[in-house]
Amino acid sequence: MKPILEVQHITKEFKIGAKQERYLSLRDALANPFKKKEEGANTFRALDDVNFEVMPGESIGIIGRNGAGKSTLLKILSKITPPSSGKIICRGRVASLLEVGTGFHPELSGRENIFMNGSILGMRKFEIDKHFDSIVDFSGVEKFLDTPLKRYSSGMQLRLAFAVAAFLEPEILIIDEVLAVGDAEFQKKCLGKMDEVSKSGRTVLFVSHDLSAVSTLTKKSIFLDKGKVKQFDATPAVIQAYSSNFTQTNVHHQDAIEGKPCITKVEVVTSEGGVLQGNEKPLTVNFEAQLPYDLNGFALSLQIFNHLNQPIVYNWFFDEADKEPRKKGTHNFTINFNKLRLYQGNYFVRVHLAETVTKTKFQQFDCCPFEVAMLDKKAPEWGWQNNVCQYMEDGNWTS
Repeated sequence: MKPILEVQHITKEFKIGAKQERYLSLRDALANPFKKKEEGANTFRALDDVNFEVMPGESIGIIGRNGAGKSTLLKILSKITPPSSGKIICRGRVASLLEVGTGFHPELSGRENIFMNGSILGMRKFEIDKHFDSIVDFSGVEKFLDTPLKRYSSGMQLRLAFAVAAFLEPEILIIDEVLAVGDAEFQKKCLGKMDEVSKSGRTVLFVSHDLSAVSTLTKKSIFLDKGKVKQFDATPAVIQAYSSNFTQTNVHHQDAIEGKPCITKVEVVTSEGGVLQGNEKPLTVNFEAQLPYDLNGFALSLQIFNHLNQPIVYNWFFDEADKEPRKKGTHNFTINFNKLRLYQGNYFVRVHLAETVTKTKFQQFDCCPFEVAMLDKKAPEWGWQNNVCQYMEDGNWTS
């Protein structure tokens, strides 16, 4: 079986810093055919020798930092912009949803835009008619079908664009990071439809920063870094490589305070490496403490806070006050969470150092931000939605 998509040595360069030329009419071009090119431009390489193949029916995630070249790649695959060099072989119709309003005409009505997009895909009127009701029902814009698109809100445009792209049955469906615009209910519908499209044997290319969605919807993923394919492999392996690539570190260093007990190092070791942690996977936090003198009642505690600065997890280590004092010098401590049940979202660690005899508090600081994603977990029917909880616990249902 031949690949449905072959990307061969694709490079895309942009000139930056050059003075913008005005549009030349035919008369201007004929009058001055030997006009020199604008000098002083620098070249920025958005994609650098990108190669990969996609087989029919595969769902491929594309992940990477902002500026890695993800959107540029999708625009080339969608034939919106040409590559500077290289070749793409596409054996099927491509429908893409790259950003709100792309491929729509603002002066045309919703109805007219549906038929226009179908025609662009090479479909005949009776083929579009076959899916028309499904598109309208999914998008929820029935009352506004004959209203010019420029009167639609961004959410309405997004719903209609997604419905058109998904229901007109292209062989290849390309979705960029657009689901962030929609509400939770619409995101649930979109993810469900994308899963349905994939299971029907059509090919899906999905760009997202939502690693939980990428993990749920795709079996293989591409990790783009600075315009190059750093890894193309099974999605869990690619997500781990992506997370490990962060320059942001999960090691926090504090300067020692002369004459005062202090924590000088905190290291958060996530399940996926870097700053990415899987739900219900192990998390380890290591501490290094410096004691300038023997200390009775050593007390170290840890809290994990969410993005709203709310404490979610609390744990501690105390020396009994009647035990031998902890000796002067360097001491190391580790806490292991064997199955951290934090729900998807962003978190950070707060560290407290004190002693229990005189109730003296030596230190408090925040450090080591990390992200929890629902990796390798089957999503419920409504999908993984943000902010529905902070912590997941097992429960046994009976009826």
